[in-house]
Amino acid sequence: MSALELAARIRRREIAAVEVTAAAIARAEAVNPAVNAFTAITATRARAEAAAVDAALARGEDPGALAGVPFAAKNLFDIEGIATLAGSIIERRRGPALRDAFCVRQWRAAGAVCLGALNMDEYAYGFTTENSHYGPTRNPHDLTRTAGGSSGGSGAAVAAGLVPISLGTDTNGSIRVPASLNGIFGLKPTYGRLSRAGSVLFVPSLDHIGPFARTVADLAAAYDALLGDDPDDPVQARRAGEPVSAGLAAGIGGLRVARLGGHFRAHGQAPAQAAADRVAAALGVAEEVELPDAPAARAAAFLITSAEGAQQHLDDLRAEPGAFEPLTIDRLLAGALIPAQWVLHAQRVRSHCRAQARALLASWDVLVAPATPIAASPLGQETLVRPDTGETVPLRASLGIYTQPISCIGLPVLSVPVQQADGALPIGVQLIAAPWQEAALFRAAAVLEAAGICAAPVAPAFVA
Repeated sequence: MSALELAARIRRREIAAVEVTAAAIARAEAVNPAVNAFTAITATRARAEAAAVDAALARGEDPGALAGVPFAAKNLFDIEGIATLAGSIIERRRGPALRDAFCVRQWRAAGAVCLGALNMDEYAYGFTTENSHYGPTRNPHDLTRTAGGSSGGSGAAVAAGLVPISLGTDTNGSIRVPASLNGIFGLKPTYGRLSRAGSVLFVPSLDHIGPFARTVADLAAAYDALLGDDPDDPVQARRAGEPVSAGLAAGIGGLRVARLGGHFRAHGQAPAQAAADRVAAALGVAEEVELPDAPAARAAAFLITSAEGAQQHLDDLRAEPGAFEPLTIDRLLAGALIPAQWVLHAQRVRSHCRAQARALLASWDVLVAPATPIAASPLGQETLVRPDTGETVPLRASLGIYTQPISCIGLPVLSVPVQQADGALPIGVQLIAAPWQEAALFRAAAVLEAAGICAAPVAPAFVA
């Protein structure tokens, strides 16, 4: 069932939250050895939270829009009572969290039940969740392939039907890449829209919080429940936002939609481009436009990520470099050596590209672009051949080729899974809007879902 169907049945007391939770724990414990999405299953806590939902209903109280819905969070969110790993072994030594992260508390306030913490790339620095400390997360559609990253556990847990919603973060594409490769819906809201308090930051000027789900309505309800000003997050913009769930049926009437070309036409394999074209056609797109300096925005994102990420971990890099994964430490050490003038120039490029995007979005409400250049690659694959040039390029960096330019300028993006022919791996498409215009993205996504263009069923091998 979807999250909202589940919550409605629990609210009507057709099924008890404790029963749902017991079944979810049993399923997670049975399936996780194959997928490796969870790093911790908080069974005792989940049962207590479910019992509290049932008790509230017995008293005639409404536990919330997500009453009894199981969820899990990327393991860089604080979950009271367990260590916040952030994909590392260093964080494990710091002891258990004393309080839930803001976004975990928001979902709990809406009645959702926390099932545990999810695997990720170390310190969110990666696109494949091939974590050498905790093992790789496997794609539920093909266990020999990557689930993407860095929120790979969050994407795989939803795709395998272990939870209907999950929490992730996105710095350069870490929500949209797993959403695309796992065939689910994922939202990266406007930069600063949701509080990051209680999460381990990677690149403070680029990090976003967002949900995953298998239906547009679930994603909307999950996002609505996360909204709220938080005085503990100094970065959060003072724009809590209006809920989007009520507007899902509005359709796309009045929305101006265009297809991004240029950089977003190059690089990707045929299925990625075909998926974006199919979405564009379904939304009535008749025009293709360009974000001319998207490659420059991507280059700026690389520099800012390396430099800021290194600053976050300088003390640990000096004290115990051997505790980091080999790929992570190489990039962090390189970032620590980037000259300050390069970073300043990257920030100027970023500002220029942001202005360029806002000028484009003055004429268009929603832009359509591929989310990833390829479907899920085999675990262990290191390189990718560009179909347009024949050039061999690093795989991990290439997975963010379409997501990084958008992250760099903080725009809201909803990744939608495009239905493929039987047996084909899923792939996603980005819907992009101007800052604070998440509602337009949900309207477009709802139209695509209603038309059967986009859907996110549980991966076939994991259908109960």
